[in-house]
Amino acid sequence: MQQAVFGAISTRLRNRALRCSAIIGIAAAQFVSHSFLEESSIHAQTVAFIPAAKQPILAGGKAKPTAGWMKFCEKLPAECEINPAEPETITLTSDVWHTLVSVNKQVNAKVKPRTDKAHWGVEDRWDYPDDGYGDCEDYQILKRKRLVEEGLPHRAMRMTVVIDEEGLGHAVMMVRTDRGDFILDNKRNAVLPWSQTGYVYIKREGSTGSEWAYLGGRISPTATANQ
Repeated sequence: MQQAVFGAISTRLRNRALRCSAIIGIAAAQFVSHSFLEESSIHAQTVAFIPAAKQPILAGGKAKPTAGWMKFCEKLPAECEINPAEPETITLTSDVWHTLVSVNKQVNAKVKPRTDKAHWGVEDRWDYPDDGYGDCEDYQILKRKRLVEEGLPHRAMRMTVVIDEEGLGHAVMMVRTDRGDFILDNKRNAVLPWSQTGYVYIKREGSTGSEWAYLGGRISPTATANQ
């Protein structure tokens, strides 16, 4: 299963400014049969109200980090260090929820989409979008920095690799809370539970060291219900 998921890079991935380049490879036919929620079909989020509790996604073993992530950690090792004294989950108060929604929206508006190939001349580079341009993982790296500056624990916010609605590799940030796992995404301003994104979940950053956690190619229940 893992070998099929982490196979050759789809050439379509390189030609989409709103998609990420070379995160993972996959045969699109394996996963594109499910439908996705459109932004217009999601009720407007009210930041004053905390969402209902949802079941977290379960990890199913260890996974190798992406090559882009490993190079990012070599360049900025402090960004990838895990402090075991920090909590693995965040208590989701109304203030924390407001911060998550606000930072997600602000970064999405601030950064303009550009593929790594167009931006850096390489297939996959994870970095801060300091010049105002980036692809999906760059948005999420900046969001985590902003949230850490707001006082949220770095350890509870995990870079995550998924398959999107076109069967292409995509990176989001998973925020682990006492009410479940929520997804910050550059494709939408709404912060959704993992189970309402429709994505196929491949792997996420670990909470104890350099190894990542394999998520088994799990399809969110929303996607399953819409098939």
